[in-house]
Amino acid sequence: MTGTISNLIETANFPAGELTGVIELTELTELVRGSEQGLLARLTPLVRRQSVSLDLRWVQRIDAAGIAALISLHANAYEAGHCFTIVNPTPHVAEILRLVGLERILLSHNAAERSYSESCLECPAA
Repeated sequence: MTGTISNLIETANFPAGELTGVIELTELTELVRGSEQGLLARLTPLVRRQSVSLDLRWVQRIDAAGIAALISLHANAYEAGHCFTIVNPTPHVAEILRLVGLERILLSHNAAERSYSESCLECPAA
């Protein structure tokens, strides 16, 4: 990840009255060891309050630490009765998630079209 996640709240898109927020972090280009802690620190409180979809369209690189961070966010959301999903992964990130067997758990292909209850039913525990 280049830069910081200091503008997370400002760039987050939380529609009024809806239970799910889509977060797009344009400065998140790598989710690797050393950068995952900043993401966890900022997103963990959010996923404990509401369902969140993280837009990964800018992420070009992910490693085991990044995958572990995504699993941790999913687990925290699940424990709080919410969902955490990934939207718009780059082809490389989508392939990595597929290879490790997480695409069915984390990947949301049409999160905007599903209701809160439908998407939560498809969020198994990690």
